[in-house]
Amino acid sequence: MEVNQYKTVKDIAYSEPGKFEETRYEKIHNVIFSNSNDGSVLVAREIADLIVSKQKKGEKCVLGLATGSSPLKVYEELIRIHKEEGVSFSNVVTFNLDEYYPMEKENIQSYYHFMHENLFNHVDILPEHIHIPSGTVASEDLHQYCIDYERKIIESGGIDFQLLGIGRTGHIGFNEPGSHYNSETRSILLDHITRVDAASAFLGIDNVPKKAITMGIKTVRRAKRIVLLAWGQNKASIIKKTIEGEVSSKVPATYLQHHSNTTFVLDSEAASELTRIKTPWLVRACLWNDELASKAIIWLCDLTGKSILKLIDKDYNDNGMSSLLAQEGSSYNLNIKMFNKVQHTITGWPGGKPLADDTNRPERATPHKKRVLVFSPHPDDDVISMGGTLDRLVEQGHEVHVAYQTSGNIAVADHEALKFAEVSLDMYPSEALSAVVAQITSKRDDEIDTIEVRKLKGLIRKRESLAAMRYLNIPDSQVHFLNLPFYETGKIKKNPLGEDDIAIMCAIIEKVQPHQIFAAGDLADPHGTHRVCLNALMESLKILKPKPFMQHCWVWLYKGAWHEWEVHEIDMAVPMSPDQVLRKRKAIFFHQSQKDGIMFRGDDLREFWMRAEDRNTQTAQKYNKLGLADYAAMEAFVRWYF
Repeated sequence: MEVNQYKTVKDIAYSEPGKFEETRYEKIHNVIFSNSNDGSVLVAREIADLIVSKQKKGEKCVLGLATGSSPLKVYEELIRIHKEEGVSFSNVVTFNLDEYYPMEKENIQSYYHFMHENLFNHVDILPEHIHIPSGTVASEDLHQYCIDYERKIIESGGIDFQLLGIGRTGHIGFNEPGSHYNSETRSILLDHITRVDAASAFLGIDNVPKKAITMGIKTVRRAKRIVLLAWGQNKASIIKKTIEGEVSSKVPATYLQHHSNTTFVLDSEAASELTRIKTPWLVRACLWNDELASKAIIWLCDLTGKSILKLIDKDYNDNGMSSLLAQEGSSYNLNIKMFNKVQHTITGWPGGKPLADDTNRPERATPHKKRVLVFSPHPDDDVISMGGTLDRLVEQGHEVHVAYQTSGNIAVADHEALKFAEVSLDMYPSEALSAVVAQITSKRDDEIDTIEVRKLKGLIRKRESLAAMRYLNIPDSQVHFLNLPFYETGKIKKNPLGEDDIAIMCAIIEKVQPHQIFAAGDLADPHGTHRVCLNALMESLKILKPKPFMQHCWVWLYKGAWHEWEVHEIDMAVPMSPDQVLRKRKAIFFHQSQKDGIMFRGDDLREFWMRAEDRNTQTAQKYNKLGLADYAAMEAFVRWYF
């Protein structure tokens, strides 16, 4: 799609919500992009065009702005438009949605800092035109301050364009569940889920403020134009509730159903639970292919509680799948075809079974001994997500290499680092070690680690990884620590993927010349590293594809740390015995710094080994419910064709 041919997201195949068969479940206009980048660029273009049109009329352009990860690419594109296309922000007046309370504006977690670092410092907006709620207002003055903030918005002529994100509670701004339809700017107590989601940025939930100042629902609704951004699988459930559910204070974003000029801009992952995306056969006639048929039949089994071979014509006809039935001729034919497809994904030989007919196996029989390169974004994703498969590959004689893409230093808590530093200091007293201990103990909550402390934390993760690999009988010479530069900022926000990152990735692939690559396809990682690491692999493979050795390389994507592949997506399922489940658990335990008090939990508060075992068990149970063999656990993979 050529993004620049559109002025606004409403110009893209506009279908009014709830007015057509395909949108009959929907109550808010939405546009879906294959990735967040394309959507962000188009939103930025709409904002830039609005600024220019206002300039031509001699008017101010009043923008309501959001923080968080969702609008980052929009701001990046606005900066590019300003610098490369000469669009001035001199007529722009901004009002930010919210700010933590209390919060010093110099704090790196403040929204004041966020907005200046990601937008204001890079454009020619006048400082007096910037309005961000203050986190330092005295508590006795807070009520009047909020009234005055509301008045400033009204006196400016109201907001022309309001940019929003959405939280997993359905909050917009910090309007948490229970917020009133007519609420205005005020202080509010933050929901626990909101604080959990912010915990990674604050390096622990205990550091997240419990209160905030936020524009109200009424304030937001008064905007002339509203665009809400949502990216990623973590937002899919709340997006469905917001777009298709009833208006309720339990999901404050549903109030936007009553705004006549609102568009939700989504990527395919955030839109994945919408009825027309998840179960399109319920809203329109489908052109059935193998992928869609697999998705529908697995869904039908779950809906009816039946295994694949027990489905009958009536099940298909009663649930929007009569055209699939007509295409295939009978439920018997459909069921056999689907059963065989799912059964053929199961293999105890993830590197291929030697001297076997591999026609219906997920991996090739030859070469018997494969060179395998496992990419792990952090130093533990490998064992968490595919520890059983790693064990099986080594046991079956393959040459297994593991490459840790980042140091993972930011995920080591200060108390863990202090423990190692003090042990080292007790054994070998030195000024350098004393300085590291002092740097840890004197560090403020809003400070990033020094280079020395980051090095120590990285070494902790490195040694834990080596211990885990030795337990799985992978020699040190086949364990590689890439330390990709994009990660080494000391902050949650990382640098963009760069040429140095790609060069390092290309070098390790060329060195190993693998027959198999395993990589993380889990894009729900709460601080985005998995996505960047996957992008690094994709870019590297584009460069290396012409190389002769790449003609024999297959790429398998794993999940497991945060989510798992759906059954209809799985190309290879590797069963684990109870003994292998235990070996996987022990391998994870070697990552002791990540075992207790996990810093980046996401929305799952359990330890990683617990969530991994549960996901592997659930995958096996899903296969069993479909009528397949009953295994203790399974790890799942999707083949990626590059």
